[in-house]
Amino acid sequence: MTSDQMELGFAARNARRRNLRGRERRQRAQWWFARMRDVVDATLEWTPAPAARPEQVFMSLSGRR
Repeated sequence: MTSDQMELGFAARNARRRNLRGRERRQRAQWWFARMRDVVDATLEWTPAPAARPEQVFMSLSGRR
């Protein structure tokens, strides 16, 4: 029998879980950005509205004579 302390391998198990979670997050992000690229690619070309006609405004200067 040895007098050395036995180490449990919990660190490797948690690292594997973190790696899986990271991979899943990356896959979800890739899916999301692929959808957003599809949305941008499907947008319609449009022309802006023409400029508004000039409008003449009358200002009354009531304080002056």
